[in-house]
Amino acid sequence: MGLATLDIVIVLVYLTGIFVLAQWVSREKAGHSKSAEDYFLASKSLPWWAIGASLIAANISAEQIIGMAGSGYAIGLAIASYEWMAALTLLIVGKFFLPIFLRNGIYTMPQFLEQRYGKWIRTLMAVFWLLLYVFVNLTSILWLGSIAVSQVTGMDQTLALALIGVFALVYQLYGGLKAVALTDIVQVTLLVLGGLLVAGLTLARIGDGAGVLAGFKHLWSAHPEHFHMILSKDNPFYKDLPGLSVLLGGLWVMNISYWGFNQYIIQRALAAKNIG
Repeated sequence: MGLATLDIVIVLVYLTGIFVLAQWVSREKAGHSKSAEDYFLASKSLPWWAIGASLIAANISAEQIIGMAGSGYAIGLAIASYEWMAALTLLIVGKFFLPIFLRNGIYTMPQFLEQRYGKWIRTLMAVFWLLLYVFVNLTSILWLGSIAVSQVTGMDQTLALALIGVFALVYQLYGGLKAVALTDIVQVTLLVLGGLLVAGLTLARIGDGAGVLAGFKHLWSAHPEHFHMILSKDNPFYKDLPGLSVLLGGLWVMNISYWGFNQYIIQRALAAKNIG
């Protein structure tokens, strides 16, 4: 499988546009040099809408586009429990946790733990998350992304992996969080619109020319078990998503940890102008 010339042009225009935008929003005023706050917290200047878009974009990666899509195909809508819970969790984080972080001038979660429990906990947390991201999160995201690029373009997967990593590094290395957050606005717009377009085309294809609703009705009648948000005990995937237990129990802990104390996610919110 390969890309047509028009496809290649679109991809190159997109990559060039993202790179140019990242450099443009990262430009400095004459005589001003970047501080740690400028680089890691975008000078504490991000408005709420930029933070919201960046949070969504940060949460969507090859893990979701490929991994969660596969889980949705196997399990059904119940896999969306993670995202429904995320909406409620973000309200809790914004109301109760974020004001504390902003009031205390927190840059990182290890810094917050140091203020509460001491340097030893800070170091342990920093090393743990660094190892987790380098050897688990980033490797899986790059690997899944390279699979998609390889299958769509016919490119060698190792080369695809290297190109994805280099591009991601280059476009954000100079600009820091500001470059990432503001380009995220463009990327999340394309992700949402592209996702809706793909979903619509897929349902229309399933509907055999009768339209999107016909495709949806066909899926509903063919696989009604995939449209349950809460799995029953006789469902073969109940052990992965144990019905109400997962919604009222452990998923809360995991979501608060992810959205409230995960540096990769909460860093966007720490760059807010203020709590308002």
